[in-house]
Amino acid sequence: MKLKNLLSAASLGVAMMVAGLPGTASAQASNVLNVATDATFPPMEFVEKDQRTGFDVDIMNALANAMGKQVRWTDIDFKGLIPGLVAHRFDAAISAIYITPERAKVVDFTQPYFAGGLSALVKADSPIKTLADLNGKKVTVQVGTKSVNFLRDHYPQVHRVEVEKNQEMFDLVAIGRADAVVTGKPAAYQFARTRPGFRVLGQELTTEAYGIAVRKDEPQLRDQLNAALAKIKADGTYDAIVHKWFGASAGTAASAK
Repeated sequence: MKLKNLLSAASLGVAMMVAGLPGTASAQASNVLNVATDATFPPMEFVEKDQRTGFDVDIMNALANAMGKQVRWTDIDFKGLIPGLVAHRFDAAISAIYITPERAKVVDFTQPYFAGGLSALVKADSPIKTLADLNGKKVTVQVGTKSVNFLRDHYPQVHRVEVEKNQEMFDLVAIGRADAVVTGKPAAYQFARTRPGFRVLGQELTTEAYGIAVRKDEPQLRDQLNAALAKIKADGTYDAIVHKWFGASAGTAASAK
């Protein structure tokens, strides 16, 4: 869901210390771009028929192609993306990562490549109609995502149910062990489209933007990715990918986050 608060205060400090350690060769010296994702967040990134797929996957592959590079993927839990990036385990991370001031202290981001935000999903027959109705309810969120701290800070009366995997959130609502999910809007609408009996509250909790994370010691890579993003937007590739994954609802999805 991926509305994500990757770093706790402790992991932020660890990431800053690791930033000073020597790492792998620069991404500029290879035609391979090592990219990490947490492929558990449809429609942004997920695994289908043993193949990694999704909006973010298509976007990154298109960017790499525009740069004359190929992508070598690394799968990792969402909460490990920024620490792993800072530790030079890979060159970039794309996984519906929101651009936030906290994260920007540790890593750089490309220009936003998609708009998003936090939304709440409930069962179709749920008495929850508005965001205020979440107070006092059990709301499930994924560990390491922005949803956790957002609910803590803005909805202190919510009983958070924190889980490790994205799918676990939806499962808990489906079996009645939680009243709602708070996650990224694209993921919430994707689930509601593919699983009858659920709906997304019309009012969003936040509006934000997704960016690709790179290390602060790789400004050239950030600039190359930005140039590639401008290129695929100019030649129609970006619009084709948006339409593939969001179709007629692309405008709604893009304006939501």
